[in-house]
Amino acid sequence: MKDIVIIGAGPAGLTTAITAAKHGKKVTIIEGNNKCGKKLLITGSGKCNYFNEDQNIMHYHTSSKEDLNNLINKKNINKVLNFFDTLGIVPNIKNGYYYPSTNEAITIYNALIYEAKRLNIEIIYNTKITEIIKKDFFLLNPNKENIKTKKLVIASGSKAAPKTGSDGSGYNLAKALNHTIIEPKPGLVGLKGNETYFKKWSGIRTDVILTHYEDDKFIKKEKGNIQLTDYGISGIVTFNLSSYIARNIDKHKEIIKINFIPWVKESAYTWLKKQSNKINCPIKETLERFINYKLADIIIKKSNIKTNSFSKLKEADFKNLVYNLTNFEIEIINVNSFEKAQICSGGVSLDEINLNTLESKKIKNLFFAGEIIDIDGDCGGYNLTNAWIDGIVVGKSL
Repeated sequence: MKDIVIIGAGPAGLTTAITAAKHGKKVTIIEGNNKCGKKLLITGSGKCNYFNEDQNIMHYHTSSKEDLNNLINKKNINKVLNFFDTLGIVPNIKNGYYYPSTNEAITIYNALIYEAKRLNIEIIYNTKITEIIKKDFFLLNPNKENIKTKKLVIASGSKAAPKTGSDGSGYNLAKALNHTIIEPKPGLVGLKGNETYFKKWSGIRTDVILTHYEDDKFIKKEKGNIQLTDYGISGIVTFNLSSYIARNIDKHKEIIKINFIPWVKESAYTWLKKQSNKINCPIKETLERFINYKLADIIIKKSNIKTNSFSKLKEADFKNLVYNLTNFEIEIINVNSFEKAQICSGGVSLDEINLNTLESKKIKNLFFAGEIIDIDGDCGGYNLTNAWIDGIVVGKSL
């Protein structure tokens, strides 16, 4: 009989194990892969943005009515910083974004693995838990490994990036233990439209302001760099709108408006009038002074402009040109797949979890941690921060 078993050796699972072991507990981790933290190693394109100074609760999302401040709060955030300080991680902080000083995810990975070894945490690899029976204890894979444990933590991740081993099996385990699963959707992922010009603008990167409307109601605004693709739009500004859209696209009309001249502070109408008068060039050449030439063609066509001379441009056409420069509209018809998603939205309902301990409200000594829970965050280290917090909270609860 084991004291504590953790299913999953990702960021949340490792942090849970380390925290519990530091408090004298004997811990076993069961991992389906042949190594820990495969997804961690590719985080932030291998640089591992593991934390962010801006911890506004608005960066975190859930379908639940539970107050996330009970979990993601100043006290727990300070525990995360202390956790990494005790691991000896020296942060490289860029505009509030925390990276290891080496700018390599393997630095975080090695620190966690070394600490797990130092604390004599047992890790069983290449073992997939497919069945759990609850008695006075938990019986895992009764017809195979037959592992018994007094306390159980499910930290098996989500369905995002399945090449790293995230197959969503934890959802099935939680569901079999009578827990509600908010349908997982791809998160931090590209958005798809259905326009013929997408192939032409594919590969363009530019700074923009994205504004999201749902059924003509304003939802959120994001400013930053966008990647225009052959299926629609991608990039961090897009990712930060994607989880919400993924949850709601089946029931609502989702519209993205793009401002391609976000640096203009005055009226865009006035600015373009001044710009056109100042350089005295044809319309297309004028636009090419501040946006990509392919994008200029698309905006002119979308504005239904038939002349290339500002002097011959009707007032209504000029206003239409300004509108498409600042409110270029795309209807989103879908999001990219789990294979291309960084995280998932959805998971085990927070309504069935005590957010002070992350213990199940339904089954004593059963805990959840990490991405399997119905919490997801924006780009910028927020999803990893949630994993660290979960691990620390569960580890101390154990």
